[in-house]
Amino acid sequence: MKDIPLAEITLRKYEKPSNLEKRELVRKICLSLGLLQLGDSRDIIVDILMVLIEANKTKEKLTSDEIGKKVEELRKNYSLDMKGLAESNIRRQLKRLRDYMIVDKTENKYYLSEHSSLKEIFIGSIEKFVIPQIIERIKEYLHELDK
Repeated sequence: MKDIPLAEITLRKYEKPSNLEKRELVRKICLSLGLLQLGDSRDIIVDILMVLIEANKTKEKLTSDEIGKKVEELRKNYSLDMKGLAESNIRRQLKRLRDYMIVDKTENKYYLSEHSSLKEIFIGSIEKFVIPQIIERIKEYLHELDK
């Protein structure tokens, strides 16, 4: 038996959102879903997700290079550090979003899963699929312990 998880997710609860600017709102979503850790100075995943959310409005699919360019523009607009813009890092963060079932990829182009809203993706994939499976497996371990 290996200690490699079949699935994992980190969920955090923060204060209710009110009067948050869009980037800060997306940042809190990333923190809440465990995509970003507290105190991470490299928060490029926030900008990648923002770019994909914006592209989703017109059902646009973007290459990792296009995402990188849009992320760079976004970070300039917010006067943010340009760390983490390497193509390899953009692709790594996109892979993380794919692993979370938030992003799909076809023909080397990325888009929000099924062109759904982030809320629909969370409810349909994470809340209804991933979390129940993890909880059920934990219950199996607890049941085994009680034997």
